[in-house]
Amino acid sequence: MTSTNLAYFSNGAIYACLVIFTIAFFAHTYEVSWSVKNVAGHDRTEFDLNKTARAGRLGTAMMVLGFIILGIADLTRGLSAHRVPWGNMYEFSITGAFMLTGAFLFAYVKYKVRWLGLPVSISVLLTLGTAITVLYRPSAPLVPALKSPWLAIHVLAAIISGGVFLVANLVAATYLLMERYEKRGGRPQWAEKIPSLENLDQLSYRLVAFVFPLWTFAVIAGAIWAESAWGKYWSWDPKETWAFITWVAYAAYLHARVTVGWRGRRAAWLCIFAGSTFLFNYIWVNIWGTGLHTYSGL
Repeated sequence: MTSTNLAYFSNGAIYACLVIFTIAFFAHTYEVSWSVKNVAGHDRTEFDLNKTARAGRLGTAMMVLGFIILGIADLTRGLSAHRVPWGNMYEFSITGAFMLTGAFLFAYVKYKVRWLGLPVSISVLLTLGTAITVLYRPSAPLVPALKSPWLAIHVLAAIISGGVFLVANLVAATYLLMERYEKRGGRPQWAEKIPSLENLDQLSYRLVAFVFPLWTFAVIAGAIWAESAWGKYWSWDPKETWAFITWVAYAAYLHARVTVGWRGRRAAWLCIFAGSTFLFNYIWVNIWGTGLHTYSGL
């Protein structure tokens, strides 16, 4: 296939992923909403997962298929430009959606968190929808400043870290929602399958602790690349600054848990705050910010 055909194939695969993740979204929505049934002769409801187990399995299968197709789309995008596919915000976004889905599937296999399929499918759809409507740029060679082996090392580490961080944030947000329900008298029936508050708290912590060393490496690798490209390790460029703020925020989260003993609501809010700094860097700084790292192509 020619470079042009590979680029068109990649675009088509992204549109196919939109359809696949939409099916996953509706399947997980059906699983949650139709698991509640009325009990005959009683003024109450019960939660029956057997009724919607098939929909849940369909949703998971679509997430797996979407992950595979996204990987193919990312690969063919890179092949069409003869480089790694992380040269602008469009490519970073589709790779980020791929890593977010992969992080979910990893958590699903290890911790059986199929209930995360609904918020993850929504997040992926929003990311891909924004990528193709706002951030899209044709396949093209890299700008000179990005022509370095550090592009593959630094950016890949950042993308993987971001995917896992966002899954941890979704878990933390779920913790806060479930805690609110329980304080008001108990969870609704649709939320009965979601793990206990203690398990949600532990899962969020484990995900952050697992990927934080990789984020640390990404920040260090970025500094080494900066010295190679611009002659200095650190220049307090907006993107560098916010990457460091994210590192400090997640370091504070881990420190608060390990040494201070923060658990539950306070830890969840701190995790979400740390994740918000990553999202601010990804969205605001990349698109509307100025500086040495402005490579969105917009």
